[in-house]
Amino acid sequence: MLRIVPFPHPALRYESRPVAEINDELRANVREMFELMYDARGIGLAANQVALPYRFFVLNLTADPDQPEQERVFINPEIIKRHSSVEDEEGCLSFPGLYAKVRRAKRIKVRWFDLDGNTQEIDAEELESRAIQHETDHLSGRLFIDMLSPLTRNSLNGKIREFETKFRRAQAEGEYPADEEILRQLNAL
Repeated sequence: MLRIVPFPHPALRYESRPVAEINDELRANVREMFELMYDARGIGLAANQVALPYRFFVLNLTADPDQPEQERVFINPEIIKRHSSVEDEEGCLSFPGLYAKVRRAKRIKVRWFDLDGNTQEIDAEELESRAIQHETDHLSGRLFIDMLSPLTRNSLNGKIREFETKFRRAQAEGEYPADEEILRQLNAL
């Protein structure tokens, strides 16, 4: 059973491996990730946010489970063009309640495989562009807090330390294995 892992869980910094095969296990993980995302009221969720070391994420910009036609799965995504930039607020399901302004490309061109193995390509802008960039960064072990200005990062350091303290406490209580064991599990998948 999957669950969204909080910062600083080691999976969040793990460089995801490309998906080699689209199979029933992947489809089951995708379905479970959509459910977790909806329960957390999110619009996107990357595989490493549920401690899976693979390059895929799910997205539904409406955050509405009653609009399944808006669901998209991005397998092995690649941003191939970026245009201009804009700063806007972001949050992350691995940092519940933490929001900050992040500068990202205003428009992007992205290519990926869908769940049927077909190549897809779109030009995305606005929220769609931001969400795709955010989730693609996750797959490379980059977090939105890495993109904050030094002043903003400094102002949020206390809240970020609270996430670290809470996670380490959960590890000490046995809710999560030690970091070394988590990394061993990720490498074994």
